[in-house]
Amino acid sequence: MKEIRDGSQANRMSKSASSDSNPLVLDVDDFKGNFSFDDLFGNLVTELLPSYLEKEADSSESHGNIVGIDALSNGNLRSNAGKSAQGLSSPLFPEVDALLSLFKNSSTQLVDLKRQVDGKLNNLKKEVAVQDLKHRKTLAELEKGVDGLFGSFARLDSRISSVGHTAAKIGDHLQSADTQRESASQTIELIKYLMEFNRSPGDLTALSPLFTDDNRVAEAASIAQKLRSFADEDVGRQKTTVSSAVGNATSSKGLEVAISNLQEYCNELENRLLARFDAATQKRDLTRMGEYAKILSQFNRGTSAMQHYVGLRPMFDIEVMNADAKLVLGDEGAQPSPSNVAKGLSSMFKEITDTVRKEATTIAAVFPSPKDVMSILVQRVLEDRVPKLLEKLLQKPSLVNPPSMEEGGLVLYLRLLAVAYEKTQEFSKDLRSVGCGDLDVEGLTESLFLPHKDIYVECEQASLKQLYKAKMDELRSESQLSSESSGTIGRSKGASMALSNPEISVAVVTEFVRWNEEATSRCSLFSLQPATLAASVKVVFTCLLDQVSQYITGGLERARDGLTVAAALREKHLLGTSVSRRVAAAAASAAENAAAAGESSFRSFMLSVQRCGSSVAILQQYFVNSLSRLLLPVDGAHAASSEEMATAMSRAENVACKGLQQCIETVMAEVERLLSTEQKATDYRSPDDGIIPDHRPTSACACVVAYLSRVLESAFTGLEGLNKQAFLTELGNRLHKALLNHWQKLTFNPSGGLRLKRDITEYGEFVRSFNAPQIDEKFEQLGIIANVFIVAPESLGPLFEGTPSIKKDAQRFIQLRDDYKSAKLASRLSSLWN
Repeated sequence: MKEIRDGSQANRMSKSASSDSNPLVLDVDDFKGNFSFDDLFGNLVTELLPSYLEKEADSSESHGNIVGIDALSNGNLRSNAGKSAQGLSSPLFPEVDALLSLFKNSSTQLVDLKRQVDGKLNNLKKEVAVQDLKHRKTLAELEKGVDGLFGSFARLDSRISSVGHTAAKIGDHLQSADTQRESASQTIELIKYLMEFNRSPGDLTALSPLFTDDNRVAEAASIAQKLRSFADEDVGRQKTTVSSAVGNATSSKGLEVAISNLQEYCNELENRLLARFDAATQKRDLTRMGEYAKILSQFNRGTSAMQHYVGLRPMFDIEVMNADAKLVLGDEGAQPSPSNVAKGLSSMFKEITDTVRKEATTIAAVFPSPKDVMSILVQRVLEDRVPKLLEKLLQKPSLVNPPSMEEGGLVLYLRLLAVAYEKTQEFSKDLRSVGCGDLDVEGLTESLFLPHKDIYVECEQASLKQLYKAKMDELRSESQLSSESSGTIGRSKGASMALSNPEISVAVVTEFVRWNEEATSRCSLFSLQPATLAASVKVVFTCLLDQVSQYITGGLERARDGLTVAAALREKHLLGTSVSRRVAAAAASAAENAAAAGESSFRSFMLSVQRCGSSVAILQQYFVNSLSRLLLPVDGAHAASSEEMATAMSRAENVACKGLQQCIETVMAEVERLLSTEQKATDYRSPDDGIIPDHRPTSACACVVAYLSRVLESAFTGLEGLNKQAFLTELGNRLHKALLNHWQKLTFNPSGGLRLKRDITEYGEFVRSFNAPQIDEKFEQLGIIANVFIVAPESLGPLFEGTPSIKKDAQRFIQLRDDYKSAKLASRLSSLWN
């Protein structure tokens, strides 16, 4: 195997050439390293095959047949190769025996090697088991030793902790003793200084250089404050210690002298430091200012120095505040406008904010507690400079005697209040961003407007009422001027009503809503809580409801008065039967004038109803879009306002219903007049002379339909929905009844019956525009009933057999036939229908 691995090809070739060669010897070492059975097998075989191949090659060359080599190389013999090698007597693979012997020998050696390897493995396993047992014992012994070591460390740590604790206690005692010693030393020193102030009242001449040297003012201030604290504590102890009255009096008197002298010295020292601080401020010497401010911080935590610095700021000078008033209010005596005030406030507040921002830089560089100084500065701004301006800008009005509209009225005060509040709120936010320490800027700003917010809602109510009154006065003046210019002012009741109640205008109602919307926006600005906001909004909305209700009700009443005047004119000119022709002509002319007045008043009322509906729609839309969201957060507020709105509009609805009834009366009065004046007795009794009958509607029918078409045009545009349907239905019923009553006064022949059907058709086509099915049905029945004038007398019985509901009206119409008596229809029909 070594020879195989070394690649000794020549020796292997020589061994494989002889069948008596020694067997191959295998060793365990041959299988070490990168061992491969494929290589082993290949090396075993290739040691024998080359010699065989060489012999075959020589034999093939001698017979001149190369095909045999190819066949042999492929392990198969082709047929033609077998024929060419028939003379060969040697075996095909002469080395097979040698290979077989080699394989058997190798197999035997491999089995022996396997047994050797297995034996070695067993021995190694036994040795490993013995070594593992020894290792476990060693580990157990080591664990015991480690546990003992850990115990020793724990005891050592406990000992160290105990010693350290003891050392710490000793150190604390030493530190405490040192502190007490130092405190006692300082107390002794303070007592010495205190004795200097305890000599006689007001005697500060014999003080040590510490208190008189200008270069040691910081140390002197510190010692003085300590002395005051020490003296105050001693007085407190004396007040709580029970001792003799004499002793108390003596010691107390001595301390009082010391305290009085100390206070006097501290005041003098503080004033001296403030003077130096002012001098440094004049020079803008920030370093010196900081030194003195630090020393002054020992006196009442530096409050006097902070207030002194803030009080001397130029931004609080009287000239500056006067300039603020001129900037915001304009020239003296002029009426301020909200827009100009807003611009002035923005400019003023910006200037103050910039000044405070610059002061903040200086304060941060000078004072030990800049936040406290900023609090004092901002507080001074909001309690001094801003209130003085607001006092001039917002003068609380009297609700009993409010300012006139020429002076701006209450609404000017409310607008200025809203502008001032909004701008001041923005200003407070700017101050908060600059810095104001722990000062409650928002609360302080709110307090500036509390006197005004207390009466705010009442002011809004009074302002809305004032605006409404001024608007009504304006409308009455315009109406009066218009009447005077047209020459119609004065004498009639209708004219006076026109002055007291101008016509309804949607633009005016829109203006009411705009006032209320403005008031609601101010409510949202001033009311921070939802409940408060809802209550305020409800109050101002109630004012709007009262205004709209009063306005549209007055307009409808005025329109109704026109209808009433027209009705009075009609009644005035009603005549009896026995009058002269001249009087009748004059009465007819007056009746036509009354009819024209009625038609005009009808249109006017319908226009008022239309504008009333538009006004209510605007009101409802405003409530839904703007107020609902403000009322919904409070339980019941939305429902209560909705109910209040319905109640406020009910009065106008009642007036509108009465006016619509008057409109129907006006229309029907004119219809009856037209029927009575235009209808001729011969219209429905045309002679049967063979002439082609006239199929046109009668003159009365044409006049009535033309009148209704003309006058109801305004009703179709002025009414909507159920109101329109109810009005037209009632009018249709009244028209139906009026026609029945009118026709009951006439007589009819067959030709007249045909013309009556033509009139009924004309009326039916017109009322079909009412979109009222029950009215259409009634006029259809009239067309059926008109057949009683056309058919022969013998056909009247079965004419209404299928429609018993109209039999009663048919009986009344049959009595109007011109042959009713001659044809003896009464007895004939009584026998048929009873």
